[in-house]
Amino acid sequence: MTQTLQLPQKPCALRVVPQPSDANVHGDVFGGWIMANVDIAGSISAVRRAKGRVVTVAVQSFVFKEPIYKSDLVSFYAKVIKEGTTSVTVDVEVYSERNPADPTIVKVTEACLTYVAIDEEGGKRPLPPQ
Repeated sequence: MTQTLQLPQKPCALRVVPQPSDANVHGDVFGGWIMANVDIAGSISAVRRAKGRVVTVAVQSFVFKEPIYKSDLVSFYAKVIKEGTTSVTVDVEVYSERNPADPTIVKVTEACLTYVAIDEEGGKRPLPPQ
């Protein structure tokens, strides 16, 4: 069952409208497109915290709750939830705004990813002080 929500009252990391090439013939957006954009949104928070380059090292969870359609406006909210010596774990929530004539907001995806800060040679580096 689809639950109608409001968008979170916090900064949005990424907002995008899927294009026709991002969807199948029925208009459902490919899971790989969603995963790629979740990774981009999560990396924005990780880069800000690491104050530099990061790489994705793990996806702890990824749950598709509702489909995304090619006409949706998709909003990605990312928050750092854990820090290690070199790593940053980020929680990403994804919402779709659909049907502009009668707007509906639906939480479509939740994910948790870990990034590691790296130096210019690609080796791990410690997170700088905040």
